Parts: sequence; C-alpha cells; structure tokens
Amino acid sequence: MKKEVLETLKHNKGRFISGEELSNRLGVTRTAVWKHIHQLKEEGYRIESVSKKGYKLLEEPDILNENALQLDLDTKIIGKRIIHLNTIDSTNTMAKKIAAEDGEEGTIVIAEEQTEGRGRLGRKWVSPKGTGIWMSLILKPSIEPTEAAKITQIAAAAVALAIRKVTGCEAGIKWPNDIILERKKVCGILTEMSAELNCVNYVIVGIGINVNGDMEAFPEDIKKTATSVKASAGKTVSRKAIVLYILREFERLYLDFIQSKSLQKSVEICKKYSVTLGNPVKIINRDRQIVAEAVDLTEEGELVIRNQKGELEKIISGEVSVRGISDYV
Repeated sequence: MKKEVLETLKHNKGRFISGEELSNRLGVTRTAVWKHIHQLKEEGYRIESVSKKGYKLLEEPDILNENALQLDLDTKIIGKRIIHLNTIDSTNTMAKKIAAEDGEEGTIVIAEEQTEGRGRLGRKWVSPKGTGIWMSLILKPSIEPTEAAKITQIAAAAVALAIRKVTGCEAGIKWPNDIILERKKVCGILTEMSAELNCVNYVIVGIGINVNGDMEAFPEDIKKTATSVKASAGKTVSRKAIVLYILREFERLYLDFIQSKSLQKSVEICKKYSVTLGNPVKIINRDRQIVAEAVDLTEEGELVIRNQKGELEKIISGEVSVRGISDYV
C-alpha cells in the first residue's frame, strides 16, 4: 500500500492531495494513509503536511528500493522483482542463492553497502554505504554455456550508455568488463555462471559503480586507479537515474541478443566507446602474458590483437591492461 501512496503523490507532485482523497482512492483509512506517509518521510521523502490541505511531495531521496525504482521502470523482464538491502556481504553471493532456488529471471539484488564485495579473480571491491550502485542481475538465458561471457559486454554497453546519458561524462569501455572515466576505473562487472554440459542454469551479472564516493576517503592504492562519477561530473549524481537507465538499456540489448542470437548491437557500442582499441595492451591469460596492439572486436565480442610478430590473434578472455589507463604496468 505504501507503494500506491507514493505513486499517487508522485502523480500529483507539486500540489496538495487531501488525506480523504488518498483514503478514498486507495480504499484504506486516513490513519493508514498517515502511517504510510510517516514511513515515506522516514525513508527520506520530503512531504509537506498541511491541515485541511493534505500532503504534497516536495522532493524524492536518492534511494534504490523496490518502490522507488519500479514506479519509474518500464521494462518487461529486468527488474520485475527487486530485492533491496541495507547491508549485505555480496549481492552476487545472494543472487546465486536465489537463482539456485528457482528465482525468476530478471530479479535484481541491490544493496546500499557490501561488506565483502568482490571483482574478478576474487579481488576485493570497496562498496561504501549509500554512495554507489552495488547490484546483481539474475538471468536464465537459453544459450550454450560458451555464449555466457558475451553478456558481460551487454552489461558494459548498458553502463557506459547510462553514465553518458545521465551525466554527460565520456564513459569508456575497457574490454571486456570495466568502465573508465578520465583514465581511471569507475565500474567493474563480474559475470558468474552455473551450467551443465550444454545447458545454462543461470547467469549472475554483478555491477559495481562508484557514483558519489568520496575519493579522499579511499585507500591510497585505490585512489591511484579508481574514480567516481561525481569526481568526473563535478557534482552529486542521481544513483537512481543511472540504475533505471542501465536496466532499460540492458534489457533492450539482452533481449536482442537472445532473440537474434547476435551480439552485434552491443559490440557496436563497445567499439564506439572503447578505450582499448588502437592502444598497446598487456593480456594475462592463465600463465601466458601477451604484449600487443588492440585492433578490433569481432561480431562475437572477441578482442582482435596484433602480436609482436605482426600476426592477428583473437582473444576470448583474460586480464587486460591498456597503456594510458591507470592499471597498466
């Protein structure tokens, strides 16, 4: 019912709506309306209450709970169910548990804080409370397990588009799973999968974005390689606006991939905003280290490099460092 109260206030934003009208519209008592208004105020909604006039929504907080997101989300699958938590060890860990228990596709786990956030290869991911976007998407695509890695580039394309659209900042994509602002990392994407020989049980896409983090509070080693959207934009940025745009763009690109069996649309975006292509790179793939030039992305999302012998080679996965980007050593 609180969601319905909020929806009514949003549709009448800027004008008063009486408690009696809310009561009649929603079929609840005026006392129940008052309780929901009180709860919304506690969540950070600025609602003016005036005797004989009613309630007027003045300002919405930048929160990422189900009520706040779903009222403005027009997707078909992604975000159909949203699980919002104040604190969690890892959104990917919880998402995997839900997916294994028949959680439906499109479910999102999103938290204000992660205490044990992680990136690729088990690296720690710093996730301060209330400053970033720490979320995981549950997917259950009917694809071969070998195709699952392509979803990382769908996510990268969606995040880059979202940051560019909401802030105007020139977000770049470092193949295959990092988003870069001003030569520093602002977002990491961790894709994990459960599969059998020819069947994907589920795919979890974890997205961590440092939106409004205070970089001065970060450890020195992280400050050298990471940044925040706020630092690049020069102002506090709406986390909610970025999340909504990511979910819309991800669904559009994901459904196209599933239906057409082609990654073309996502690859075009990844190529357009690539900070990898045309640059010297170092690639660590298992025990092999390659120094080369990044040349292109294939239609399958593979990285094409020119090795030191001048030969073209396709790279499916690996740790990639780009000269000029903060993690290049």
